Amino acid sequence: MNKTTRLTFDFLIIGSGGAGLTSALKLAKLGKVAVLSKREADNSNTTKAQGGIACVMDDKDTYKDHVEDTLVAGAGMCKKNIVKKIIKKGPASLKELIKLGAHFTTRGEMGDDRHCEDYHLGREGGHHKRRVLHAGDITGTEIQDTLLRQCRENENITIFENYAAIDLICSWRLGWLGENYCLGAYALDTNTNKVNTFISSVTVLATGGAGKAYLYTSNPDIACGAGVAMAYRAYAKIVNMEFFQFHPTILYHPDVKSFLISEAVRGEGALLKIKDKRGRLIKFMHRYHEMKSLAPRDIVARAIDNEMKRTGSECVYLDIRSQSEDFLKKRFPNIFSECQKIGLNMAKDPIPVVPAAHYCCGGIKTDENGFTGINGLYAAGEVACNGFHGANRLASNSLLEALCVPKFIYSDVKNKLKEIIADRPSGNIPDWKTGEATDSDELVVISHNWDEIRRFMWDYVGIFRTNKRLERAKARIRNIRKEIEKYYWDFYVTLDLIELRNISTVAEIIIDSALSRKESRGLHFNADYPDKNSKLASVDTEINRPHTF
Repeated sequence: MNKTTRLTFDFLIIGSGGAGLTSALKLAKLGKVAVLSKREADNSNTTKAQGGIACVMDDKDTYKDHVEDTLVAGAGMCKKNIVKKIIKKGPASLKELIKLGAHFTTRGEMGDDRHCEDYHLGREGGHHKRRVLHAGDITGTEIQDTLLRQCRENENITIFENYAAIDLICSWRLGWLGENYCLGAYALDTNTNKVNTFISSVTVLATGGAGKAYLYTSNPDIACGAGVAMAYRAYAKIVNMEFFQFHPTILYHPDVKSFLISEAVRGEGALLKIKDKRGRLIKFMHRYHEMKSLAPRDIVARAIDNEMKRTGSECVYLDIRSQSEDFLKKRFPNIFSECQKIGLNMAKDPIPVVPAAHYCCGGIKTDENGFTGINGLYAAGEVACNGFHGANRLASNSLLEALCVPKFIYSDVKNKLKEIIADRPSGNIPDWKTGEATDSDELVVISHNWDEIRRFMWDYVGIFRTNKRLERAKARIRNIRKEIEKYYWDFYVTLDLIELRNISTVAEIIIDSALSRKESRGLHFNADYPDKNSKLASVDTEINRPHTF
């Protein structure tokens, strides 16, 4: 049986990636902070990021150019004021991170000039300039390690590892009248199987993505859409979940799981090719976009998917044999090493790749400061949707957003904190209650539902969609969610059950969003509506939980 312990902090951060840890460091200036990490604190989507951070750091680049590339990639769904605000905040945020100890690759380290201390800037799909600051090809790890080290050294921050958030404590969910307030969250300590009640004045959701809703993904196992699902259950607005980005190039090999080949590889000259009937590698991207292999991700992913279906191929290939082995080892040490493990030399062998679910451009609707509309609740990073990415995220803009938005949250909270505390509703917050039954078939049921959801999401709600496919997916998820909800309350809470509940919730939101958008735009392609509808530009697809009181 799950038992409850009550803990009180000024601020609660759910998620330990770049957005969560940056939020913690900023809010620690105002009070005591708790950070919940579902597994170890260094296990996040941030850690997996290879390419880098898109930021104007060169005299040949301008804010205007970066803004324009972002807007073009976003296919008419970006909020221009948000795009400008984040991009202009980029250089200061990067300098602050560097001051905290993060190291990024210099031109001297790349051999351009042995004594040059200027940063080596990469280029990725959709960018017309070199503006991607990187730490080799393990940029995310460098950022995560730097932020985590700073958080561990901060006496105002307590990190709770292996704590899975179950649900937000929301005044409307408790049946309290008046405005909706977030009062904290319930979280399962997976080491002890106890449910703790975390009470806070301000809660920040920074739980990352939802790639595990799909069969094939670049995301780590933790990416189950927890933040979106919890916010939906707390009556927050969820928007634009139909725009799910599929990374075009995941390493295709039976012995390797979910290893991403960075878009920066194409930025350094790799070409996408496919084998013809004679086994020859031929280029194909010139048939799809003027930027060819450096086209935005939505274009590239659909092109690869189409070529694979047209030819019956299991994969396509990234060919960077134009670069020397010495250069590739310096620029992509981690990717080079991983390829070597399966017998591939990037300088001599084309790399087999396929698309996979990668990044959710939709999420919890927030304003420019990360505020969700629920008093005391903010969101940052991939879990949030403020209009920065639009219908398709520009490569390496995500880490930029994760570093900038927490600063906006901090400023907003600082200005509103006295008001938030003064207006906070009073009343007894009940402990978490759940069923006490156990069943030997529990893991079998969870595993079966998990696999079924991920497979039909891939088949019916993936890169290529139709009304019929989406309707099939809707019929299946409706029945599965009914089963999960009943099962959820009959049995005691486990991590597997929490994740299954969240994945099923997010899957249904993605399906409903896709059914609602009667056009093809950005990452959402529906063959029954193959063209853009100009009337739907900048029109969000909004999903709300029906009120039950």
